[in-house]
Amino acid sequence: MMRMLNWMCAILLIGVGLYAAWLGVRVFFFDQFITPTESMLPTLMPGDRIIVNKSIVGARIYSDFSFNKNGGELKSWRTRGFRSIKPNDIVVFNFPHHDGKINFVINNVYAKRCVAIPGDSIRIVDGFFRNNNHHGIIGVEEQQRAFRNMPDSIFPEFVLRSMPFDDNIPWTIKNFGPLYVPRKGDLIHISSDDASVYRMILEWETGKEIAIDRENGCVFADGEELTCHRFSHNYYFMCGDNVSNSNDARYWGFVPEEYIVGVVTRITYSKDPTTGEYRRDRFMKSVAE
Repeated sequence: MMRMLNWMCAILLIGVGLYAAWLGVRVFFFDQFITPTESMLPTLMPGDRIIVNKSIVGARIYSDFSFNKNGGELKSWRTRGFRSIKPNDIVVFNFPHHDGKINFVINNVYAKRCVAIPGDSIRIVDGFFRNNNHHGIIGVEEQQRAFRNMPDSIFPEFVLRSMPFDDNIPWTIKNFGPLYVPRKGDLIHISSDDASVYRMILEWETGKEIAIDRENGCVFADGEELTCHRFSHNYYFMCGDNVSNSNDARYWGFVPEEYIVGVVTRITYSKDPTTGEYRRDRFMKSVAE
């Protein structure tokens, strides 16, 4: 009887140890997510199970587990990583924009390609991404070429128009910018156009409502004139490879660094969500550069 109890205790301890090890790997090193949409075609397909390497930029550790399903403040810190995010990384992040403001929803995650990092200026010219600090191709050139050749008339206006959805800034998802991606510590003068472009992150960082008086060229934060602002966070610009059909930063703007989960490195396996069949050619396929 005693021997059986000892065996049961040993098995229980092994089980607890294995679970703790599995949980530790997920928290500090790797996690797996399912790709639900076509926004990253052809790089990622719906049904792909993707491995996200958290150790590249450092694992995000929550300091407060009081998550609000409707969104709230993210409280966390990050372990030391091997390097920072760079253009062309495929990144998983918590979608930061809800109800017209930046807030954190625990399980609402996106996978997109990073096209600009803090300190970059990003443009889209005839459907092609242009980054002033990156001189190679960003994303999938064939997709951008096909997008360039699509006439604007085939897109509804609400699809073609891009952030900041301001008639004074007539950007589209095909021709966009230049847009500076804020870097922590940057001090910028706030014009009416700047306030329109950066409104959501200005309201997040200042905790104040931003109002624009274009007639007089003034910007106000809770009624007090705002002439300049020093950014307190790093931001990134993330877009889908399927540029003609992707809900991405061209519509909703910047991703704060704190919202980044990690970098996608590999597809473990893929299962067609329509047929249920496994795609054998995608087993353990690398997606890293």
